[in-house]
Amino acid sequence: MNPSDLPNIDTGLFRAPTNDDLFAAAPSSHRPRILLLYGSLRVLGRWMRMVTIPNQSSVPKAFMEFDDNNRMKPSAYYDRIVDVMEELVKFTLLVRDRSDYLTDRYSERKETAEELSKRVNQRSI
Repeated sequence: MNPSDLPNIDTGLFRAPTNDDLFAAAPSSHRPRILLLYGSLRVLGRWMRMVTIPNQSSVPKAFMEFDDNNRMKPSAYYDRIVDVMEELVKFTLLVRDRSDYLTDRYSERKETAEELSKRVNQRSI
């Protein structure tokens, strides 16, 4: 693509992905660390720049799905929860060591520190 095809883009700030961006020189070897949150998360997740997975699960009347030892009973709901957690671990392994690259945004590179300060430090009306 020719940069002149995109006249509104500051080509000095635009970055095309490279293998160095995508693959860490020394990948992490620790176990994945996963934070599980529940509820309405579409704004919180974006604000925290969290990677979310497309898979989800809900358990209707969840209080009925546990035994006397507070363990979830074997069921299709249980299997679905395992599916979600399995996918979460896979996505975690795919994206870790790439946080700096994945959260680097054109609009933020373009915005000056002064403009950022004005936007972030606005007073509520």
